[in-house]
Amino acid sequence: MSDLSGLTWRKASHSSDQGNCVEVAGGLAGVVGVRDSKDVAGPALIFGAYQWRAFVQTLKSNRPA
Repeated sequence: MSDLSGLTWRKASHSSDQGNCVEVAGGLAGVVGVRDSKDVAGPALIFGAYQWRAFVQTLKSNRPA
């Protein structure tokens, strides 16, 4: 999957007001897109949905990765 332009991106809920934001796009078959909101035309990372959920859960629980 290389064209992510038609996706709906949303900013992380704990984004700073200074533009240091991460945006996430869901709704893809089994994957999650992640990009830097300051460079929307730049590269995006693609994670498996399961791996993304595990990453977010680890951050929320403050456990070491």
